[in-house]
Parts: sequence; C-alpha cells; structure tokens
Amino acid sequence: MMDKHSLGAKEKLSYGLGAVGKDMVYMLSASYVLYYYQDILGVSPVAMGVILMAARVFDAFNDPVMGVIVAKTKTRWGKFRPWLLIGTLTNAVVLYIMFSAPPSLDGAGLTAYAAAAYILWGVTYTMMDIPYWSMIPAFTEGGRERESLTTLARSCAGVGSAIITILTMIAVQNLGRAVGGPSASAREVERLGFQYFSLAVAVIFVLLIVFTCVSIREKSTVDMETASVGQMFRALLSNDQTLTVVVAIVLINCSVYITSNLVIYFFKYDFGGSGWYNAYTLFNIFGGAVQIFSMMLFYPFLRRFMNSLRIFYVSLGMAAAGYLVLLALAFTDMSSVFLLFIPAFFIFAANGMLTVIVTVFLANTVDYGELKNGRRDESVIFSMQTFVVKLASGFAAFAASVCLQVFSLSSEAASEAEQTMDFSASVAQSSRIGLRMTMTLLPIAGLIFAFFWFRKHYILTDEKLAEISEKRRESSLESTP
Repeated sequence: MMDKHSLGAKEKLSYGLGAVGKDMVYMLSASYVLYYYQDILGVSPVAMGVILMAARVFDAFNDPVMGVIVAKTKTRWGKFRPWLLIGTLTNAVVLYIMFSAPPSLDGAGLTAYAAAAYILWGVTYTMMDIPYWSMIPAFTEGGRERESLTTLARSCAGVGSAIITILTMIAVQNLGRAVGGPSASAREVERLGFQYFSLAVAVIFVLLIVFTCVSIREKSTVDMETASVGQMFRALLSNDQTLTVVVAIVLINCSVYITSNLVIYFFKYDFGGSGWYNAYTLFNIFGGAVQIFSMMLFYPFLRRFMNSLRIFYVSLGMAAAGYLVLLALAFTDMSSVFLLFIPAFFIFAANGMLTVIVTVFLANTVDYGELKNGRRDESVIFSMQTFVVKLASGFAAFAASVCLQVFSLSSEAASEAEQTMDFSASVAQSSRIGLRMTMTLLPIAGLIFAFFWFRKHYILTDEKLAEISEKRRESSLESTP
C-alpha cells in the first residue's frame, strides 16, 4: 500500500493525461457524430436524432450496471485498471469504425450501421469512464489530496475537450485533402478527413490511458460504492433540494447542448463561405479559452464579492443575454467572425461558471439530505450528475436533429452547396432563420425556466447552510458518548 503522502507528480500527471485523452474521444463523438452521419453521409436527421437520444438514455441507465460490474471485479492488477484498459482499447477501435462508414452503404443499411456503431461506442466508453473516475480512492488518501486530484482531472478533461473543439475541422480539411487529392469533392474531403482524424485521436487516447494504467498503483483494500438507478430515484424523491438542482442541470445542459449541436451548421450554412471552417475554428478557440478561464479565474474572482447563488443567477442572465445578442447579430451582415466573439464571451463564460456552481449546489444537498432523512447519500447523488447530463445530451441531440429536418438543413443542401461553392447561398432564408431561432430561443426558454424553477424551490442559502452545519454539529455532539 502507498504511503499516505506519496502521491507524486508522475501519478498526478499520468491521471490528468488520461482525462485529456478520454475527453478528446468524448468530445469528438458528442460534437461531430450527428454532423458526420447527417450532413456528410446523408442519414435522415430525425433518424439520427432518435439514435442519439435512445443511445444516450440507454447509456445513462447503463452507468450503474457498469459500476456494479467494476465493484465485483477482483484481479491481481486491481479492479479498476483492467476495465480501464479494456474499455479504452475497445472504445478506440469503435471510434474509428464509427467515423469510417463504408462508402457503399446508404439508406437503411447506413442508418443501421450508425445506430450499431454509436450504441457500441457508448457501451465501451462507459466501460472505461466509470472505472476512471471511481479509481481515485484507490490511490489517494482522501481529504485535500483527493479533492486536488479530482480538480486537476476535471481541468485536464476540459483541455481535452478544447483540443477537439479547436482542431477538428481544420485537421479534417487538411487530412481529407491530403488523402483524397485535389480532385476530391468537398463531401469526400470531409468523409476521409474524419476517418483519419478519428484514427489519430484513437491512437492518442490509447497511449495516454496506457500511461495512466502503468503509472498508477491501486490499493487492494479499497471498496467502490455504487448507486443503482432505483437508489438515484429514491434519493431524488426524498431530497427536494437534490431534485431542484437536478432539474436545473437538465435544463441548463439541454440549452447548451442544443446550441453546441447546431453551431457547426450555423457556420456552414448561415455564416457561409468556402472557408467557413476557419471562422468556426477561430470562434471555438476564443470560446474554449473563455470557458476555461471562467472556471479557473472568473468564478473565484466573483466569489470574493458575492455568494454562489448570486453568481448562479448572474451566469444565467449572462448566457441569456449572449443568446439574445447572437440572435440579433444573426440578422445583420455578419461579415466578421470577431463580432460573434461578443455573444460567445457571455455564453462560454456563463457555461464555465455554471459547470462549477451546479457541482457546488449538488454537494450542498448532501448535507441537507443527511439532516432531513438521517442518511448521507453522497455517492448516490454524485453518480446522478453524470446520469442526468447524459439524459440532457440525448434530448438536446434529438431537438437539434428535428430542427435540421424541419428546416431542410440536410445532405441535399450540402450537395447543392458543394456544386455552387457557396454554402450559405444554397440554403433558403427561411431555413437559416429557423436555425437561428432554434439555437437561440430554445436555450433562452430553457434558461428562463431554470431561473424561475431554482428561485422558487432552492432554499440552501449561505445562512441556511450555516444553520444546517450547526445542527449537524450539535447532533454529532449529542450522539458522542
């Protein structure tokens, strides 16, 4: 067993790098699988929406099952690392398969291929994601060390997501042209680009996780707490404050994910131009940087002057204001991507702070639940966060796909754009207006709903938390012999 102060730089680095690779893979799938199958290969938007929503809902319910399997595993290498390595290797292979659909497939065959590949990708990702986050107690001693490592891993995960957000379309275009040659069509360039870019990401993913597995040493005595779906729902029903926070998380994430699924279509069909992906990449570089800085610097700065509840409401207002500005700018000439940096600042900064704040609020409900119900459902409540985020992403993907179907932003429009080399001119004005309104007004509605829901139901102010802490302290003293 490791000495309680022996967690060194190598272990921290290796664990953090694992998070970078893990979230590179996740972001590539979450942000581009709809675009790849719907816009490049021509699968029906509604069919893709159903596939994505069903797979994410299934994946959310599959998390607790995988947790039980990992908890019951006993090998000479520990219970976490074998599944981490197996899940990584299989997920990397499936990632490449998912972005390498055979060109000969079309119609029902291509739809079936997309469904099988995406569902299998979700299962294999869960196979490595659950042990990755659950293994922290296996090589840390708790307290500050554990909190510090979790924070580091979350930050590294953000870096992995940012790398994919920034590099994907530039890498896809360059790789596709290099492989396809000068005679390749725009669609063929993207198809080949995604195939080889996914291979590069898969290889990096495997290398980084292997480094994690080799560098980390598990303690054989550690137990893993797992939460079943039934326990999650019982915790929700018995703890009104957990229910309040969970509903807010769903609303906020649905709002954000609707926009993130549609923003690539906005740049391709609305902002337009044959070099639209350069503007898209620049926009993502700026937004990703703002989001990371808001988590690491802006939130701690504001926390000096106001409580978390006030920052939460300010963040909701910032995000809604950013969407309103984006909607207004969408009806102007939009000749420069730098104008879009204005709404991007408000939206990405708000999203970064909200990511931190809802985690803090969820932690607050643990103490509240202990006082109210006489039990501390810490592991159950935190397992619920991943569960509801996956549900929200599934619903958002379906909403985005319906928008693409209703407003005819499909592969037919892509073919016309390819022939004219003017992506925006080939799309009807009504379709562009529909896209603008879906990616702005729906998120605004979700954020407004979250504001009024939270204001009505959330009671855990700083004063209330201090009162709960005092009552818990008194109860602890009374129970001490």
